[in-house]
Amino acid sequence: MPSDNLDLAKIGEDMALEFLKNKDYKILERNFRTILGELDIIAKDKETICFIEVKTRTSDKFGLPQESVNRLKQRKMSQSAMIYLKDKNLLEKPARFDVVSILNPQQDAKIDLIQDAFEINAY
Repeated sequence: MPSDNLDLAKIGEDMALEFLKNKDYKILERNFRTILGELDIIAKDKETICFIEVKTRTSDKFGLPQESVNRLKQRKMSQSAMIYLKDKNLLEKPARFDVVSILNPQQDAKIDLIQDAFEINAY
C-alpha cells in the first residue's frame, strides 16, 4: 500500500477516535493485531464491546467507504474479535461490529457511524 493510503488511513483512524470519544465510547485498543489481521479500534459503548473498522476515502468515485467491508473482511474481523475476547476473558460480554465511514477527510469530512454493521461471521 502506498504511503499516501497509509497516511489517509491514519488520518481517518485519528478522526474516528475523536468522533467515538465524543459519542462516549471508551477506547480500549487501537490497531490490535492478530495472525488474521488487524482490528482498527476496540471500544466499549456502555457494556458492549465494539470492534470498529474505519474506512476512509477522499471521494465516493469508487463507492462509499463502508462498502469495502466485504464478506472476507467481516470474517477476518469476526475471527480476530474472538481471539481478542478469549485473550481478555470477555467471551460473556455483549459484542458487536461497527463501521466508521469517513468521506473527504481533508475538508468538510462526512463521518458516519454504522452500529451493528454485520453479524459475527466465523466461517
